[in-house]
Amino acid sequence: MTKKFFKVAEHFFAVEADEEIMSQMGNYAPFAVDSCENPVFSVAVQEASAPGYTEEISQDEEGQSILCGRTADGLLAFDFLLFGVSTGVLVCDSTLKQSTLFLTPRDVLAMSTDDVQRKHVFALNNSLMVLFALATSELDTALFHAAGIRYKGLGYLFLGKSGTGKSTHARLWLKYNEGSELFNDDNPVVRLFKNADGKPVAKVFGSPWSGKTPCYKNVEMEMGGFVLLSQAPFNKISPLKGVAAYAAILPCISGMRWDKKMADGLHKTQNGLATCVPSWYLECLPDEEAATLCCKTVVYENGDSAP
Repeated sequence: MTKKFFKVAEHFFAVEADEEIMSQMGNYAPFAVDSCENPVFSVAVQEASAPGYTEEISQDEEGQSILCGRTADGLLAFDFLLFGVSTGVLVCDSTLKQSTLFLTPRDVLAMSTDDVQRKHVFALNNSLMVLFALATSELDTALFHAAGIRYKGLGYLFLGKSGTGKSTHARLWLKYNEGSELFNDDNPVVRLFKNADGKPVAKVFGSPWSGKTPCYKNVEMEMGGFVLLSQAPFNKISPLKGVAAYAAILPCISGMRWDKKMADGLHKTQNGLATCVPSWYLECLPDEEAATLCCKTVVYENGDSAP
């Protein structure tokens, strides 16, 4: 077994696994570090049968499911299913500091070597995402489901339900707003800090998790704004303030909201972000006008000239 360390959004975590598993972690390479003293979590990965658990809640999206429950010993368990097939079960201690990922044995999967590998990579990536989101939920940190663009040194996140066109809108920025750069297409991380005057400042970071688009950039920048997208037969952008901004951000953050401590931590982060980061609501078509209108509006808000 080999132990490696990674740093995402200035948080450290550790993974212990055999070389076969480590060889499948190419998306984590930009985030690798030599060592760390106090990781927010550590996970040991093994191919073995998982302990049984009682399901308490589930989440389903586009053929992917996460079943959450507890083992007979009261430990948290997350079962990651892909089109109904369990790919691995993550079992965590009460502090989330120490966890074990039980990858579904290949003889149970009864698939080709390549298919087994894909299932195991799916379980590993989802386990590390879940652990990161949960372990940092009380540390002014939020893992977003969003597409992230860097433009003129600031980061902009496009929010919305699956299928609303976040990735499409990001591609339109790349095509029509010169100087745009995609830094993550699915799971960027946002953190709140205090500036020299004690006021909250939000920064956004790339991550090893980027959905179907391989975009694993270890970058950080100040937040320029959130843009909530909605499909419409026209293009219109409006500012969001107060409760409306909070409501736009709320469903796009990963977390275990049925746990009071985590929910309180996420609420604090969301409230800070809604207060210090500009937010907009963009009703749009998937066209050039939508991308240029959005860019001109959010850039102007940040004190810059039109692109």
